[in-house]
Order: sequence, then C-alpha cells, then structure tokens
Amino acid sequence: MSFPRVRPPLVADETTQLIGWLDMQRAIVQWKCEGLSEEDAHRQVLPASPLMTVAGLLSHLRWTEHCWFEVLFLGRDSASNPQFDEAVEDADMRADGVPLARLLDEYDRQCRISNEIVATHSLDDVGKHPDFRSGAASLRWMVIHMVEETARHAGHLDTIRELLDGAKGYY
Repeated sequence: MSFPRVRPPLVADETTQLIGWLDMQRAIVQWKCEGLSEEDAHRQVLPASPLMTVAGLLSHLRWTEHCWFEVLFLGRDSASNPQFDEAVEDADMRADGVPLARLLDEYDRQCRISNEIVATHSLDDVGKHPDFRSGAASLRWMVIHMVEETARHAGHLDTIRELLDGAKGYY
C-alpha cells in the first residue's frame, strides 16, 4: 500500500497537517521507486557516496522512522536498529541483496507504525529513551524533523532517479 501524493488540507488540526506533509513526502519516496529494476535500485550513481542508492535510502528512511518514533519517543530497545551499530558505519544504508519490494514493504509498514504512534499521543509528549539526548524532544519536534529528513532524501531520490533513467517530476 502506498501513501497518497496529495498535500494536506489547507485548514486542519496540527497533527493532521504535520502527518499530511510527512505522508506526502513518503509517497514521493515510494513513487521514485516505481518501475525500477533490482539492478537500478542498487546501482551506485554518485562515486563519492557508494551507499547513496535507492535501496540504501529506503533502508535508511525505514530505520530513521524506527529510531525516532519507536526508540527515542517510546523508549524501546535500539538493538534491532542498525543505526545504533557502532561497529559498521552507515549500517542502516547497507541494503545489498535486499529486494526493492521488501524494502518498500518494510518502509510502508514502519511508516504506518509511526503514524499509529503519533495518533495515540499528544504532540507535546516528550520522548522516553533515557540514553539519548534527542529522546527528550517533543513528539512535535520529532514529526517536524521527519518531514525535513524525508523531504531531503526524497530530493536525493529525485536526483538518483534522473541519473538512473532520466525519470523526473515532483508529484
């Protein structure tokens, strides 16, 4: 399932608007993956950034959602998240051999979990993970950060997709 590529309502409550903008950026991420071959999803197009692939960005975005909403906000264990693996640099972007369909499914599932977490908490609530300074941020701050993070990487995907096959467009 994918998120709709539509802007949120012009007039709505804060949560609806924030999640609306985040969902639109998530939809753009998914759209940039449509029609890609497995080879192209894993192809390196930026010589100085070999992990900056469609697959690598999808994996990173999935784990970033997990980091902010499940680990930092809810205070859950970080052990399953490769972002916390200090032995492997950028472990969350290492997606060699992981099929694009699986990465998209995992990303979609993680985004839905994030939305459920936001829906059941106040934007004024603060994170619960005691081991990380960022865990003290409000849920509002975390959602705004995820809008910024996802939009930034959607822009990266724009560039990568154009370099791969010339496909371009905003939404």
